[in-house]
Amino acid sequence: MCPPITFRVDHRMRIGSSIGLIAIGLILALAINVNLSGIDLTLVGWILAAVGVVGLIASLALARRSRPVVVAREEYPPPQRGY
Repeated sequence: MCPPITFRVDHRMRIGSSIGLIAIGLILALAINVNLSGIDLTLVGWILAAVGVVGLIASLALARRSRPVVVAREEYPPPQRGY
C-alpha cells in the first residue's frame, strides 16, 4: 500500500518570488525609460512592486505561524532518585 501523497510548500520560495516581484517592479518603475503605445511601464512596475510587498508580508505571516512551538514539560510523577 502506498503512503498518502502530501504536498508541502516551501516558505522560502514564496519569500523569494515576492522579493523578485519587488525588484522587477522597481526596475520597471524607476530605471526603464521606454515608450510603448498603450502600455505604461512605470504603472506596471509600481503594480508589480505593490503585489510583491503584499506577497512578502503574507509569506512572512504564514511562515511565522507555521513554526512549531515546543513547550518544556516536567515529568509527572517526578523521577525517583536513589540515594
